[in-house]
Amino acid sequence: MFISSISPEELQKLEYASFPGTISVIDAPGAEFNRAVNYLRSQKILGFDTETRPCFSPDQPRYGVALLQLSGPEKAFLFRINALGMHRRLCSLLANEKIIKVGAAVRDDIRGLQKYRDFTPKSFVDLQSIVGDYGIRDKSVKKMTAIILGFRISKTQQLSNWEADVLSESQAKYAATDAWVCREMYLKLMRSEKVAAEPEGAGQK
Repeated sequence: MFISSISPEELQKLEYASFPGTISVIDAPGAEFNRAVNYLRSQKILGFDTETRPCFSPDQPRYGVALLQLSGPEKAFLFRINALGMHRRLCSLLANEKIIKVGAAVRDDIRGLQKYRDFTPKSFVDLQSIVGDYGIRDKSVKKMTAIILGFRISKTQQLSNWEADVLSESQAKYAATDAWVCREMYLKLMRSEKVAAEPEGAGQK
């Protein structure tokens, strides 16, 4: 059983954790890109996320998706979509129904990627849509991670420039961690019991 919600005070008491594996940043097709796709194609479940350069004023143009993160258990790959575009092999991976891709608020991420190249997404799981079955009300990645996995993740890089010429080490760690924890949360939920749904009208006076 999971708690339904976590307070800021309870969150503060948890230890920080981040992706423990190897992180590769890929900005062009080639041997490294092919190795990355082959590894990802060999996995049954991948963590999924994207990052977009933030806008800080209403008159700024809206930026497109800058980064696509896909993570297995011990390797995470950060594809710089603003440089690479949506390569057909990435589209094929996201359309592969045999590979489960797990994220949070995935619809917006998919829509952003489809602006580069159209593809039909298959076998995506949105954690925000399923955590309620386990009695969890909090829907942010930070809070879901704390409730399900019992640790804290840093969000300090969230509003950084994802189109920078070179991603910093802390940006890469943040981006890899966000995808990885989605995979880890899904695996933990799949090993957990769902809570019984309340009967219709329960709790109403």
